[in-house]
Amino acid sequence: MAPSGDVWLSDYDVCAREAQEIIEKINERNRLLRTGSSHSKISGEIRLALRQFSRYLNNLKQDLMRASTSYHLTQREFDRRQDMLDNLISKEKQLNDAFLNDSHGNAGSVSSTRTSLLHQGPRGTSFNPFDQEEPEDTRTMTVTDIRSQQQQIIQEQDQGLEALSQVISRQKQMGQHIGDELDEHNEIIDDLTSHIGRTDQRLLKETKHIKKVDKKSGNCAMMVIIVLLLIAIVIVAVVPFH
Repeated sequence: MAPSGDVWLSDYDVCAREAQEIIEKINERNRLLRTGSSHSKISGEIRLALRQFSRYLNNLKQDLMRASTSYHLTQREFDRRQDMLDNLISKEKQLNDAFLNDSHGNAGSVSSTRTSLLHQGPRGTSFNPFDQEEPEDTRTMTVTDIRSQQQQIIQEQDQGLEALSQVISRQKQMGQHIGDELDEHNEIIDDLTSHIGRTDQRLLKETKHIKKVDKKSGNCAMMVIIVLLLIAIVIVAVVPFH
């Protein structure tokens, strides 16, 4: 039986019972004469039941997809229900094949089909989805508790992602701040380089000026010495010796 409150599992039970009723009607049809009135009537009933069964399957598919996103089923539970759904899809094909078989000479085939419908799983093995053992951590929990647990897990994941987003945002701001400081330092270095270049040019200019002054100073000293020597010669020549 489906857990209380789980609509999908309840609908699955209805669909599974519908498949059982269809195969019983097919077996009953094949026991009647093909030209009998009762045979025609039950064939119409089977046709309508197959259409209803197909609608049930489509509803189960859509509900399972919605449950996986809205109700936050665990991956294990989703896979289990998908196997259950695959089993019904396989039964649908076998039911249609059995319905299209002629009533004459097909008793063995129908019996084999019935056995396959009742016992074959989605992968060709014996399968009863309600015989599978439920995990211990959810065995005593209701569907509402499981959904609340899933909601809590998602909220914790959202909080973790929000914290990670804040960390990344702070790191981005730090990176931008460091980039701005590097730009300022680069501007300072460019100013220093320009100032050093101008200072170097001034030093070269002053060095050339000093060399010129030094050369002129040497020439002046020589002129003073020559003048002094001329004065000494004049004095020696003018002053008589006694």
